[in-house]
Amino acid sequence: MSSRISTLAKAVKEHPEDSFYKFTLALEMLKIEEYQKARVLFEAIKKGEPAYVGVYYHLAKLYEQLEENKKALDTYKEGIEVAEKQNDQHTKSELSAALFNLEIELEELS
Repeated sequence: MSSRISTLAKAVKEHPEDSFYKFTLALEMLKIEEYQKARVLFEAIKKGEPAYVGVYYHLAKLYEQLEENKKALDTYKEGIEVAEKQNDQHTKSELSAALFNLEIELEELS
């Protein structure tokens, strides 16, 4: 385990309510292909702090990677709603584009 990961893991343990540490650790877990650990962290953020808009894109992409397309679609849509409430047009646009791409991909497969 890299020193960065161990430092972040310690920070998560010391500050379990801090979504930023969880988010950053989850991104590090993705880099080393620890997808289930990243999933647990992302899902904890979404559940504990649903207004943390940055989590929706990464969690949905992870669901796509795990071939859980229904969850990915739902997560993109939830994230779009959160971004709209926060008037975050940039994030809304990114989530909308990712949702559109997944819908097209799924349509082509059927």
